[in-house]
Amino acid sequence: MSRFSLICILMLVFVSACKTKTEVSKSEPPNVIIILIDDAGYVDFGFMGSKDLQTPNIDALAKSGVVFTDAHVSATVCAPSRAGLITGKYQQRFGFEANGTGGIGLSDDVVTIADVFKNNGYNTYALGKWHLGEDASDHPNQRGFDEFYGFLAGSRSYFPLENPSKEKMLQHNGKRVVFDGYMTDVLGNQSVTFIEASKDKPFFMYLSYNAVHTPMHAKEQDLETFKNHPRKELAGMTWCLDENIGKLLKTLENTGKRDNTLIYFLSDNGGAHNNQSSTGPLKGWKGNKFEGGHRVPFLVSWPKMIEGDNTFDGLTSSLDIFTTSLSAAEIEKPETLELDGEDLLPYLKGENRGNPHETLFWRKLEESAARMGDLKQVHLNNYGTVLYNLSEDLGETNDLSETNGEALETLQSQYTNWETQLVAPLWDESKPWMDVTYHIHKQLMQNKAPEYKDIWSAAFKNRKQD
Repeated sequence: MSRFSLICILMLVFVSACKTKTEVSKSEPPNVIIILIDDAGYVDFGFMGSKDLQTPNIDALAKSGVVFTDAHVSATVCAPSRAGLITGKYQQRFGFEANGTGGIGLSDDVVTIADVFKNNGYNTYALGKWHLGEDASDHPNQRGFDEFYGFLAGSRSYFPLENPSKEKMLQHNGKRVVFDGYMTDVLGNQSVTFIEASKDKPFFMYLSYNAVHTPMHAKEQDLETFKNHPRKELAGMTWCLDENIGKLLKTLENTGKRDNTLIYFLSDNGGAHNNQSSTGPLKGWKGNKFEGGHRVPFLVSWPKMIEGDNTFDGLTSSLDIFTTSLSAAEIEKPETLELDGEDLLPYLKGENRGNPHETLFWRKLEESAARMGDLKQVHLNNYGTVLYNLSEDLGETNDLSETNGEALETLQSQYTNWETQLVAPLWDESKPWMDVTYHIHKQLMQNKAPEYKDIWSAAFKNRKQD
């Protein structure tokens, strides 16, 4: 071998060794997993400060990545929040504003994150709760997912049903699955099966647990373990959820996929008033526009590319998941696809600082909210508007609307401009539910405890008055 040839070989080796992580990632597209929890309380995980609920595997996942301290979903109830996440745009842009699916579901022309990943060579898996439409055109298999193992409805028993409806039956690609055991375990086991089946092909997984949504069903052994716990049902459900996320992480490790798997973990909205959850210092809960309704536990882990054991304080949204995932996989966004999310990777790598979003907005029928920097307004039609400075008043108790009129006017102008880009809601909610929600907002805006929190307690109160 000539001296010149030897030098050339050494130069090639040196260049190869000096490739950046970004350059390496082009030949090794990451796997992407969204772990979406249902109705979880803001402080009900160890990494969020819980002292009484045990979540060692989720806490380990958090330590391996970045925890967001100011993260939000695009809606305070299940179905529209999921519609925003899976499309990467405010769901009000296509009329998906109220809870439920209105017999319509996702618009036919809406592109999902699974559509894009599937078109770019990924295996795509959806597991668990869907709640985005029950017609054939809205089935997950028609919305970008190669495989669907879950149920279409918004909730169901965690245990087997004897004669489930089409919406509540556990199914695999439309065919009913008869199972024994507990739903959280069943979904966890199937997540492992899909990872192993994907082999060397990259995958996108939407792992949508119905835990810890009602009904408050826990396994007998977990109820026994937490029999003296003041929130024993929630403690048992959360423990089982954590075990199954641990099972998923172990499988990724065993298959050599963990380092190059981008994992998101978040709740679809704030904790519910009826599932023993806790929103900690936040005001409100699922279904209303105070922080307890839409500020959620949220973390991102990607060991290969993101340094772990960190926090990020910038204003962040679940809408960012779509945009960030495309960036991570180096998939070019289709020209006709409009997204409202931001790419979080430059912030997570320390390349950018500050807020990914200068403004965020929420609207469901008669109630709305807007955020700009530290300022937030909550509005109730035909009642009024309150204004808070969240940096000084995270609990939203000190109304600044009368003393800071200029800021309120600016925020209202931003919201009005956003609202002009939306379409009218394609369905609403039943009048009893709308009345209850209106009552809750009105009371909370006055810093008063609501007299009732759902249609059943409202009906009971009315019967007592009669």
